[in-house]
Amino acid sequence: MIQVKLFDKEHEVDLETDMNNFLKGLDEKKLLDIKYNVAALQEDEDDQIYCFSAMVIYRA
Repeated sequence: MIQVKLFDKEHEVDLETDMNNFLKGLDEKKLLDIKYNVAALQEDEDDQIYCFSAMVIYRA
């Protein structure tokens, strides 16, 4: 069965940490793909909000 694991963080380092922790427990042969996305939203004149997200596609 093919499954996905979704990650969504405001900081890229947090995304990297969570993904690395998940991937440590996943057999490399089961990893199919990783999709990555970054979105930036203007909150007001001075602030931007970033959303770093990824989807790991793997075989269970």
